This record gives sequence, structure tokens and C-alpha cells, in this order.
Amino acid sequence: MLTKTLSDFGIAKAQSIHWNLLPSELIEHTIQLKQGVFANTGALVVDTGKFTGRVPKDRYFVKDAITENKIHWGPVNQFVSESVHANLYKKVAKYFSDKDIYVQDCGVCADPKYRMKIRVMTENPWSALFAHNMFLRYSKSELKNFTPDWTVLCAPGFKANPEIDGVTNEQFIIVDFTKKNVLIGGTGYTGEIKKSIFTMLNFILPVEHHVFPMHSSANIGNSGDVAVFFGLSGTGKTTLSNDPYRKLIGDDEHAWTDHSVFNFEGGCYAKVVDIRPDTEPLIYNAIKFGALLENVKFFPGKRQVNYHDISITENTRVSYPIDFITNSVQPSYGPAPKHVFLLTCDAFGVLPPIARLNKAQAMYQFVSGYTSKVPGTEDGVAEPQATFSAGYGEPFLPLHPIEYAHLLGEKMEQQNVKIWLVNTGWIGGGFGVGHRMRLDHTRLLLSSAMNGELERQEFETESIFGLSMPKTCPGIPENILNPKHTWKDEVAYDSSAKMLANKFNVNFKKFESQASAEIAAAGPLK
Repeated sequence: MLTKTLSDFGIAKAQSIHWNLLPSELIEHTIQLKQGVFANTGALVVDTGKFTGRVPKDRYFVKDAITENKIHWGPVNQFVSESVHANLYKKVAKYFSDKDIYVQDCGVCADPKYRMKIRVMTENPWSALFAHNMFLRYSKSELKNFTPDWTVLCAPGFKANPEIDGVTNEQFIIVDFTKKNVLIGGTGYTGEIKKSIFTMLNFILPVEHHVFPMHSSANIGNSGDVAVFFGLSGTGKTTLSNDPYRKLIGDDEHAWTDHSVFNFEGGCYAKVVDIRPDTEPLIYNAIKFGALLENVKFFPGKRQVNYHDISITENTRVSYPIDFITNSVQPSYGPAPKHVFLLTCDAFGVLPPIARLNKAQAMYQFVSGYTSKVPGTEDGVAEPQATFSAGYGEPFLPLHPIEYAHLLGEKMEQQNVKIWLVNTGWIGGGFGVGHRMRLDHTRLLLSSAMNGELERQEFETESIFGLSMPKTCPGIPENILNPKHTWKDEVAYDSSAKMLANKFNVNFKKFESQASAEIAAAGPLK
């Protein structure tokens, strides 16, 4: 049965096959192979090798009858021919023939109506543990007659030859919608497995089901009210959705249907840089046996992780099953959202702590996907830099970003959803002058928005971005709600605001040909 199954995927044989091992067994294999060690919390610690993050410039789609006229081709969505994919697939299959293969059968999409079965085949036991942690898990009885809808072949040790294989570098990720497989080679970064499946769903769900896929977290209150959080890395998407007073639906990838929000995954993949038990207790306490820590360092002579040490990478991560979060909801879905929060970390100190958006503004801000980088987060970043990523996840959007923005606008209008722009970044001045918003203040603003308290306040309109800001909020100092009033020099504020507005306008030019006049008019003053 196993040999036949392998041959179905072009793999004639293997040294040995480890089929749906338990987490404890995968951890044991990792330790025996000296590919990982235990932290003092019981979590497994591994080094993913050369790559500690994704390689988006090495991700391709096969251009064929399914994709040719639908994918938004360009620098983000590159293509290879069917023959290039077929050739590399054969080479990876041959590479596996003398290796131990770890197979994990799992699923995606918590809503059974959209469920898809995924088979992950890899050479590393800890990569299989990642798949077990991150995707939906099946019982033994459900696995007996498991037939995958999609297959992921992950071969970190296989390197392409760019001169003859039709790809740019030794590492590659290729998604084939006709053969329904993902081919990963040359990189051991586990996030490639997760994000390849996310990217696949970002094509299938809107094209085949008119469902809105989202790079977002989501949680649900005791009254059944769902909140969705969009945001790029460092904006607080994971932190703010892990609310002790609300149940977590998921921390990263969801879909929004006519009636529900559901999690794509069965686990969480959280950044752990500078994590502390007092600020992020739910995530901190999930780092235990069964969790997989990546690219972290220990304190000298100890097995205690130093979460402040970023000598390997700033992108230190942990994966764990979602039920490691004590107040997560199972199964991971709920009704359509009442509130959507677009999170940004504005290091220029220009945007308000919270602003109410109309439909056009929501679509404009969504397609802009703004946040900023600050000095110290990446090599070469010496001063704040504006960053734009359409849909808060442009590398994962196979369709034109405006298509996803229209799905957001449709859902907002049809379901009477409130959408808010939330700045978790700086106030009182930009980076180095002002200070970052207090987490407790941001949480209180979100809570006030969700319970309706904020809607009852008086609002005023910011002059450059046209944002509607509350004048007051119970428990929040009034002087921080209008960012201009937090600056000592309001002329300097106007200058910074106009500078940031210009960056928005320049970025939006690439969407103008597809965007409606309504969306274009929702941007800042030119």
C-alpha cells in the first residue's frame, strides 16, 4: 500500500517511510538524528539552516490553462513552464529514493464545506512535526482511506541547477494548480510549507467559491461576535488577537464567506523575539513539549531560550497546535465578523491610534497595506521606512490585489461590518522622538470599538488622510486620539503627514489602472 502510494507521486522507492508519526515520535527522531535539542520548557529547538525566512523571489506558479489568464503575473507572481516543473519534480522524486521520508496527512479549512486534504512529504522529521502542528489533524480512522487533494514535496537538501533547471537559484518553490502539488527545494525554512498552501487557497477560494481569503488573525467574544485583524509583521496581529477575554479562532490565515469566518489552519506560527510572559502569556505558555522553536539561542550554559538574542535571525518562530492556546475555540470558525481591524505600526507618528473607515477608505487602506520598519529590525535599516504590501500579504496573492479589495468591500457592505484603522506605532513624534502606543491603550480602544462604546463618541476628521477619529474614549487620555495634538511642533507634524501621504500616493499608482474612482478618491490629499 505504501509503495503504491509513493509510486503515485513518482517516487519509486525510499530508504524507509515514516507514515503519520505522532509528535513524540517525530521529536524522538529529530533528537536521534541530532537535528534538534530540547529547551527547558520541553519545546523542540531546531536550526532551519541557510534560510531563516521565506524566499519570495524564488516562488513560481506553473503557467497553464488554469492559471494563464487568471494569475496577476509580474515580479511577485513569476511563472515556469509545465516542462520545467515536470523536470524538477522528477529530480526531487529521484532525490527522495534513497532517503528516509516522513509523511504527514492533514487538512486545511476548518469549515467542512471547504475542507481540503493535504499530504506533506519531507526528509526531516521536524518539518513533518511542523506540518502536524500547523494543519488540521485527522483521527486514525479518518486516515485509513486518506486520499490527498494536494501534495507538498519538501526537499531542503535538494538544490536546483539554475543553468539547466529553468529557475533563478538553487532554492525554489513551485505551485502547480493542474497537478495539485507544491514542490519545495533548497530551503529548510518551514514557513514555506505553510505559505505555499496559503497561496494556493488564495487562488482557489475566490476563483472557485467567491470566498474572501485573508492574511489575518481572528477571535470571538462570549456573545458570538467575531473580530478580524489584518496586519504585517510587527503590527500586533498575533498579540492583539490573543486576548484573554476572547477566544482565538486563529492567528494568521482565514476565509470570510457569506455566513462565517473560518481558520485555514490547525495551529499557530508566532514570532518569539522579545516575547515575555507578562505581555503575551498565552503564546509564552504554549512553548512546551510538542511546540517547535526555530532559530533561537540559549543563554550560555543553559537550555533556557534567550528570546532577545537575534544573532541567527530577527525572525525567530514557534509553531504549536492551536489547542495549546487555552482559550482557543474548537472547531476554528465562527459567524461573519462584526468588526475588522487594519493594523499598522506607523513609525512616523502620523496616523491616529484608531480611525473609523468607510467602504472606500477600507478598500484603499487594504490595497495599500501600510506599515513601517524601524531601525534595528533589519540590517541596513537606519531610519524609519514606509512599507506597503497589498492586502497585508502581497507575496501570497495570485490574483490582482484589487480583486481582493473588492471582496472586502462587498463583505463590508452586505454584512454591515465596521472597519477600523489602528496604529500600534508611534505618537508624539516619529521614531526617536515620540513613543510607541501603549499596548493596554490599544487593547482598550479595540474593546471599546467592539462593544459599541466608541461609536457613541463624537468624531472629527483628520485633514490630510481624511480619517474619522474619535475625540474621546473612556479610559484613554483625550490628547492621544488626535496625533497632531501629541506633537510639540504641529508644523512638523503637518510636514511628516504630507511626506507619508506622498508615499501612499506614489505606491497607489500601480493600482490606478484597476481601481475605481471611488477607491482612488479615498486616499490622502495629493
